[in-house]
Amino acid sequence: MERKFFKKSLPTLVFLLVFSAIGIPVFYHLVKVDKKLKVYNPIDVNPRLVDKSLLHIRKNHKIGDFKLTNQNGELVTPKDFDNKIYVADFFFTRCQSICIPMAYNMSELQEFYKNDDDIRLLSHSVTPVMDSVSVLRKYATEKGAIDGKWQITTGSKKHIYELARKSYMAVLDEGDGGLQDFIHTEQFILIDKEKRIRGYYDGTNFEDMEKLKADIAILKEEYEN
Repeated sequence: MERKFFKKSLPTLVFLLVFSAIGIPVFYHLVKVDKKLKVYNPIDVNPRLVDKSLLHIRKNHKIGDFKLTNQNGELVTPKDFDNKIYVADFFFTRCQSICIPMAYNMSELQEFYKNDDDIRLLSHSVTPVMDSVSVLRKYATEKGAIDGKWQITTGSKKHIYELARKSYMAVLDEGDGGLQDFIHTEQFILIDKEKRIRGYYDGTNFEDMEKLKADIAILKEEYEN
């Protein structure tokens, strides 16, 4: 009886073994591939963070063109981030509040991804008149910024304000970058290789920094698969 039962069960056992060897890894791979980060468009963001001219846009939002100057007096444009994943933020060198933990966390990210050529960092000064190239150079040295890895930039205030509102959708402030306007946000913004926004993170918060690292790992997997 036991031998007959075994003979009848043998095909089932073989099937289960084959399924375990092939089916489960395939299923795991499919689940893994499906885990992708959200692509943020203006329609997905708090309307107060979005310029009114963009509120209707539901897809294909990308970081716009820009021309900035880094801590070495060099021109920085989107081409410097071609085929790169990068994290952007907005700061000013004299800030004694949220910018302190933000700068620390940017430094930590730089150290964590120091040998990863896929990852870059981009900081925009929101007080460009005060944050000249020489001031940024001193700041970069103090923070241990690696040239080419962490671009610490200045530029036209109106241009930087426009980037914050129309490209990164990162600030609540109204205005157009005039004399009395002031951009200040704790947000770190994750940008993919297509210049799309893939995440927002509190740059002063440890848990958010861990989530940012986890999301970068997911994003890198998207490009590997």
